[in-house]
Amino acid sequence: MAVEASLTTIYPEEFKPMCVGREKRKIGDELGLNNFGVNLVTLKSGAASSQRHWHSHSDEFCYILEGEVTLITDSGEQILGPGMVAGFPANNGDGHHLVNKTDSDVVYLEVGDRPPKDDADYPDIDMLLRDGKLVHRDGTPY
Repeated sequence: MAVEASLTTIYPEEFKPMCVGREKRKIGDELGLNNFGVNLVTLKSGAASSQRHWHSHSDEFCYILEGEVTLITDSGEQILGPGMVAGFPANNGDGHHLVNKTDSDVVYLEVGDRPPKDDADYPDIDMLLRDGKLVHRDGTPY
């Protein structure tokens, strides 16, 4: 089964440019999985996986298949290559994202559970995910 790549993001326009060059194949959705999501992600040179964030109730992990990618967390930067993994426990408060700072594509698997309620905090920008909606830190909607 071939899975079409999604090039979109739910972010407001001002926060979208970071993700230009991200191709996400939502394998879990295509297979009808309900309890966890599986995405095959390609990051072109200069692209990021997301804005730096952490989840309240969802665990996530990534397994690098191709290329070298920079993991950015509160602890700084770490290079991940093929066969390496990174995990992000729910509600740990340590924002994370992956950035391709190389000239080659990066390909990785992204897996996360799908709890009934999950919020997200984006520590570097004025954005939160609350009850499935993106809002400013003061609670006003985008």
